Amino acid sequence: MLGEDQTETDTDRRQYRRVKVLLDGRLMLSDRSEFPCRVADMSPGSVAFSTGGAGRLGERVIAYVDHVGRLDGRITRVKPDGFALRFDAPPNKHTKLVRQLTWLENKLALNLPEDRRNERIEPRNQAGVLIFEDGKRHGCRIIDLSLSGAAVETDVVPPIGAPVSLGSMQGRVARHFEGGISIEFTVLQRSQALKPFLD
Repeated sequence: MLGEDQTETDTDRRQYRRVKVLLDGRLMLSDRSEFPCRVADMSPGSVAFSTGGAGRLGERVIAYVDHVGRLDGRITRVKPDGFALRFDAPPNKHTKLVRQLTWLENKLALNLPEDRRNERIEPRNQAGVLIFEDGKRHGCRIIDLSLSGAAVETDVVPPIGAPVSLGSMQGRVARHFEGGISIEFTVLQRSQALKPFLD
């Protein structure tokens, strides 16, 4: 039971570790008005947005955030420059957010530069096949994808630097994260190569 001076976001802070990120996106309020937004920190249970959109406590909000994809929830705290949102997410989405935040945290810890030319998107078709150097094939789930690389969920984790193909797209393992790997493609892909995953 929450006290009068507590919010669900306060509970979330104790339950989940919040990750400092800097991600851009767009959000839609319940009246269908849309606004650009920026995420400064988030956890698997909630997110804090800076935005020009004036939301109300309890209002449902849908947002699309770079590297994360769709977020859906209700406003639990309003602040001068935005608001905090608690997710309405099934267990599988929660697990996915944990993995995405782990990947983002590792990315920041390694101080990797952001390549705005190759923004990562969450594919509609997440089923993929990894092909390793010995020719073995393993199914995987694509978390996000760009012209220069991909993050995939897989039980088979080859060493960093190992050659690997995601379907016909050749690359190397760039990083490990909990539950998967990040792949850097050998050459910049053409947009047509990503089309099967986006339809």
